[in-house]
Formats: sequence, C-alpha cells, structure tokens
Amino acid sequence: MHGPASPGWLLVALCAATGAYCLLRMRSRVEEQRRTAGGEALMGFGMAAMAVPAAALAPPRWAWVAYAAVFGAAALRALWAARSSAHHLHHLVGAFAMVYMAAVMASGAHAGVPALTGVLLAYFTAYVLWTGTRLMPVTVAGGGPGGGPGESVRAAGWGDRLELARACRLSMGIGMLAMLLTL
Repeated sequence: MHGPASPGWLLVALCAATGAYCLLRMRSRVEEQRRTAGGEALMGFGMAAMAVPAAALAPPRWAWVAYAAVFGAAALRALWAARSSAHHLHHLVGAFAMVYMAAVMASGAHAGVPALTGVLLAYFTAYVLWTGTRLMPVTVAGGGPGGGPGESVRAAGWGDRLELARACRLSMGIGMLAMLLTL
C-alpha cells in the first residue's frame, strides 16, 4: 500500500496480531464461531500482507492478482454463508474491499475509483463507530459486566469471548479504513 513506512509497519503488526487472535478463536466449541473466526483470520493476515510498506517490499503484479483471487473466493464464500446469517454480509463487504484494493494495486494505479473508495470509507467508518459503541461495558442486573445472573465472563474460553471478538473486528475495521485512506 502507499503511505509512510512507520504507520505501515504498525498496521502490519495490528493486522497480524488480529489474525493470530482469530486463529485462537477457532478453538471455540461453537461451529459457527470457528467458521467466522477462520474467515476473520484470513482477513487479518491478508491485510497484514497487503499493508507491508511498498518501500520495504514491492510485490510483483502477479502477487496482487493472487490476493484478488483469494479474496474473490472469500467473497463468494461469504455470499454463500450470508444465506443463513446477515453477519456474513460484512465479511462480503470486507472481502470485496480487499479485492478492490488488490485490483487497484495490480493495475499500477496510484488511486482507486473515488466514488467506490468513498462508499467503502463511509461503510467502514460507520462499522467502526458501531462496533466501538458495542464494546462499551454494560452492567446487567444480578451479574457482572456483560454476564447474566450467575454467569462469569471469565469462564468463557478464548474462542468464546464476545468482547475480544468485537475488539478484533474493530481492529480490522480500523485497519481497513487506514488501508483505504492510503489507496
């Protein structure tokens, strides 16, 4: 991606750490959470690879085409999964954004289509703000923060911690915004 090296490496670290946490979330006992975490891990590691500053490593054109193909397949999978859960529509938009950014980079252009970039920026800005508000602690009568009566938030395994999954999604949304801004 275009842009200064220091923020680029920070974005690489953020996206790679998010991808690594999503791999941990794949250990959940709930099948849907494992599938979602797998898609999010792919997104996190893909974003990390795409965010490597061009000054450090300028991938050949075929690498961008490969990114577009991988995320095109992820978009098709998200489209198929959206039949059963609207959450997968967000994965579809994310995968489409990755295909779009990879296509722009493969074309050698220094900017994407302004209208499409603007729509994606608006979507991810709204998503980041919405996800951020959902991370605010809520106290439930009779239980601790986020838990019901007799529930313990600490009892959940790493793959089942809703607040960490939301923080992971928030990080990827912020990363997507940063990548779109440098496009």
